[in-house]
Amino acid sequence: MKNHRALLRAEQTRRRVAEEAARIMVEQAISDYRQAKQKAASRLGIEDRKVLPKNTEIEEAIHAYQRLFAGETHGDSLRKLRLNACEAMRLFASFEPRLVGPVLNGTASLHSDVELHLFSETAEAVAFHLMKLGIPFRSGEARHRYNHQDTQAYPVFRFEAGDAAVRATVFPRDGLRQAPRSPVDGKPIRRADLKQLESLLDAV
Repeated sequence: MKNHRALLRAEQTRRRVAEEAARIMVEQAISDYRQAKQKAASRLGIEDRKVLPKNTEIEEAIHAYQRLFAGETHGDSLRKLRLNACEAMRLFASFEPRLVGPVLNGTASLHSDVELHLFSETAEAVAFHLMKLGIPFRSGEARHRYNHQDTQAYPVFRFEAGDAAVRATVFPRDGLRQAPRSPVDGKPIRRADLKQLESLLDAV
């Protein structure tokens, strides 16, 4: 009986942290699950890392939070972000763009970035394309994981498309064959091309 009560308390604690982490991610436009999880645990005074939720549990809590507090507003803002994503993908059609992340999976808030994967032999080609279009941008890099040991850094360009902020990561051309692992569930990250995104919009 004592073990049962301990398990029940741990489950309740994990749910509380997941719900608080979800709230933080939506309201503060945070995309880092680990950061949101740590903030939530700190706010709730929880130090036992063994009872922290999985990222998949936080993602489920985000969906629940948006259904409860955003309703139709969330649907409208998500559609707007997806339309902005379509616009950005058309501008970068020569780089075989793929939409990834919260705008694709439906957990995006109004202030979420549109996350794209672009494919090019060089990052410079993407930079020249942005300059040709007259789009101001900032550059950086992001690390992506392919297995437990293998992580690689890739160039990232940040710019505006319509009313949305876009974060485009540039992979080699052969990067289309293997997607990096999702930070949510560790599986190959879901990608959608323009045709698939347009179908998604038509289905709503």
